[in-house]
Amino acid sequence: MKYKVIVSGGGTGGHIFPAVSIANAIKALQPDAEILFVGAEGRMEMERVPQAGYRIIGLPVRGLVRPLWSLKNISVMLDFLKSRHRVRSVIRDFRPDAVVGVGGYASGPTLNAAHIMGIPCVIQEQNSYAGVTNKMLAKKAEKICVAYHGMERFFPKERIVMTGNPVRQSLLDCHATKEEARKAFGLEGDRHTVLVIGGSLGARTVNDSISSSIRDFEEAGVQVLWQTGKYYAEECKRIAQEYYASKDNPRGSTEPLVHPQAFIADMALAYRAADIVISRAGASSISELCLLGKASILVPSPNVAEDHQTKNAKALSDKGAAVFCRDADARTVLAKTALELVGDTKRIKVLEEEVRKLAFFDSAEVIAKIVLEVADKHRRK
Repeated sequence: MKYKVIVSGGGTGGHIFPAVSIANAIKALQPDAEILFVGAEGRMEMERVPQAGYRIIGLPVRGLVRPLWSLKNISVMLDFLKSRHRVRSVIRDFRPDAVVGVGGYASGPTLNAAHIMGIPCVIQEQNSYAGVTNKMLAKKAEKICVAYHGMERFFPKERIVMTGNPVRQSLLDCHATKEEARKAFGLEGDRHTVLVIGGSLGARTVNDSISSSIRDFEEAGVQVLWQTGKYYAEECKRIAQEYYASKDNPRGSTEPLVHPQAFIADMALAYRAADIVISRAGASSISELCLLGKASILVPSPNVAEDHQTKNAKALSDKGAAVFCRDADARTVLAKTALELVGDTKRIKVLEEEVRKLAFFDSAEVIAKIVLEVADKHRRK
């Protein structure tokens, strides 16, 4: 009899990419396995998961409003109860052997309902500081897959398994040279290159820092491959165009060195093209940097639950595996820090060596095996 697994969560690429990687790994181990995703209506997973070839059901679940005593949270809680009722119906119809929660709004009601109905749950906690939802759900989980040491602060020690975070397999399959990768983006093959990524939706502070520093990169002769995110794309492109049309350009009419674009489809090539990476400190981004051995400057977002990105970034910078830059300081120091680092080959080499030591390989397959073991145990019962 084929395995049936529900994978729940999403909200950002940082949750969706690992979720799809785990699903793909389960299918690789058990090709006839049936996998159903449960996400939040209107969120990114409702588009990205079908693109990956999986069926998804949406719940009307939302996050709590700050401050917590806001009257708006009454409707949030009503949506949670409505979501839990709907997902119980989904579980009754689908009859899964196991449920996997990867974080995001949908994980809460889905794992909560699964536990009540006697379906075993596996949590994949991506960050170094566990969120409120996962800490609550952990009491009901069979296994908790983590990527950082010291997570017994949040979870029962006997249920923790160190697995690392899954990343997109395509990132590891790229064999282009640095020069080939740069030319694929219309960049010069032998020029120092900075890759700027602010997460799947973009990052205001990071974008402002690059926008105000175009002249600095031009004067230094450093090219920038700059993913702005869709919300900031038009503004960043306009600022770059206005700069290059002005008399302020120290290189005159030569080809621009700063290249803003809303979205980079081929991140494997983008990472390969870069000498250093400027990035937010989401769990998936950090896992990618570790596996690929990239020197980076991490600018944690201050607008995330429990300030977990700062804790993620510190987990690397405290080990000499990344450069830490506070979001509040970025507009004044980020470009200067990047220009100093990109020309320092010795320091880049040290950062690359240290960050590789923190990498976990085959995370998706390890987690998939845990899910199937939990499913087997449930079947035997």
